[in-house]
Formats: sequence, C-alpha cells, structure tokens
Amino acid sequence: MNDIKSGSNLEKVLKSGNFAFTGECGPPKGANVVHLKEKLAFLKGNVDAVNITDNQTAVVRMSSWAASAIAVQEGVEPNFQMVCRDRNRLAMMSDVLGAYSMGIRNMLCLSGDHQIFGNHPEAKNVYDIDSMQLINLVKTMRDEEQFLNGEPIDVSPKMFIGAASNPFADPFEFRVYRLAKKINAGADFIQTQCIYNMKKFRQFMKMAVDMGLCEKCYILAGVTPLKSVGMAQYMAKQVPGMDVPPEIIERLRGAGKGKFAEEGIKIAIEQIEEFKQMEGVAGVHLMAIEWEHKVAEIAQRAGMLPRPEIS
Repeated sequence: MNDIKSGSNLEKVLKSGNFAFTGECGPPKGANVVHLKEKLAFLKGNVDAVNITDNQTAVVRMSSWAASAIAVQEGVEPNFQMVCRDRNRLAMMSDVLGAYSMGIRNMLCLSGDHQIFGNHPEAKNVYDIDSMQLINLVKTMRDEEQFLNGEPIDVSPKMFIGAASNPFADPFEFRVYRLAKKINAGADFIQTQCIYNMKKFRQFMKMAVDMGLCEKCYILAGVTPLKSVGMAQYMAKQVPGMDVPPEIIERLRGAGKGKFAEEGIKIAIEQIEEFKQMEGVAGVHLMAIEWEHKVAEIAQRAGMLPRPEIS
C-alpha cells in the first residue's frame, strides 16, 4: 500500500492500524445548507470520514462536491462520491480538481444507479467510462500528475481513492475477482454493500485474504441498521444484490412492535463486534440511512468511541 501523503485523516487512521469507522450523509433535495449542517453535526467526532453521496438512487440532490466542501467547512472529513452515470471524462477530471482545491482528500468511485430508477427516468446517462476506469483516472491524475491525454497537471489531486464492492451479487464466486480488478486499477480502500448474511461474507473475506487482496487495500465492511420488518423485507426482495437471510427478518419480527429499531441496532452492533475480529476487515462503513442522529449511540455501544486523533 503506497503512502500518497494525501492529507486524508481516513488514510492516517487505516495506515496506523486503527479499526476505521466511516459514516454516510445524503445531501438535501435542495439548497438547504442548514439541514445539511444539522446532519453533519451528528457525525462530527463520531466517525473518521463521511461519505457524501452523489445523486444516490438517481434522485436529484445537492451536488456531492458542494456538500463535501460544506462538510470541510464544518470540520467533518468528507468522502466525496462520484458516479459515472452523469459525467464524461472532462467533467470528471474537472470536478476532481475542483474538489481537491476545496480541501477534499477522499474520493469514492462508483458506477451509479441507473436513471430509470430515479425521479428523472427520461434523463440520458453518460457512462463515458466505468467505475474501474474512473479509479484509474484518479490514480493517473494523482500518481502520474497528468490528465488522461498525457498532458501534465500543475498541482495534482492527491486523493485517497476508494471503491465499492458488493460481495453478494451473482455469480458469488466472481465477486472477489471483481474486487481484485478494482484494487489493481488503483483503489486504496474498499467499502462494501451493507451486509446481513455474515456466513457468506466470511466466505468472501476468506477468499480475499487467500488472494492477498487485504495486503494491497483496506476493506471496510458495510453496516446498515434495519429500522423495521418492512425495511428488511424490502431490501431482501427489491434491492439487487442484497442478501437478507430469513432469520434476520424473523428476529426483527420477534422483537415485537415498537422494538424493531432497537433490535436492528443490536444486530448492527453485533456485526461490528464480529468485524473487529474478522481477518482482513480494516474497518466498518456505517450507512445509517436518514438516521444520522443514531450514529453516536451506535458508535458508543459498539466500542468505537473515542475516535483516534492522528497528526
């Protein structure tokens, strides 16, 4: 793993051997800076970095780089997300430079949800390059200090480069090889899709460890607390590549009405405790969807506080 001197707190936490803990914040569906700052306040000091999503589920929101810049102003380290759906390579390189100039030091490279599932299904997608190529684009700009056409960059963006991995999509046996391709393209860290099938994830991580991938890249396991039986059923049936075992749904149902959310938090905390001991897992990415106010409680109960301060 290369020392890129990016100025990223997340990078420092991971390189120091600490178990990383990242969060997530969806920008508002408008220019409501006050509301964004309120959400960021719940995360400040409780996580090492905060993913700022990029028009997630293909729904229009405040731009990721702008929300990330606001996070920097608020003293919260952002993990700026960029999807391939909405930009060609010119816009991507321009936004990477712009984001870096605003103090943003982490970046997550994604394909992006197809626009047909969002609130503007008639929109035209771009997909000039895919997520694998986007990872390599940012690495080229950072390490080779040049654009894709070979022209030099006067001040290159020293981003700590992230990518996503879904361990549960079909075919399962191929997922670890796709992960390897992203690492070879230049990913410094990986955040996985939210995990519920722990047995299957243990298999995935064993393959990753056996292939030596965890020596080349930091893997953060994704955790999303379930708020209700309905949420669990929706994720099991409607979200592609999601694996929610029936016993998880039954456990929530058995908690009784009014106690679903607490049981969901308990499951998440149990997962975090297991991830701490799992070979190859370098941290947890907590996706508390519109539940930012619960992050401090979950972090405290999972023994993730205080977060390390590394100069």
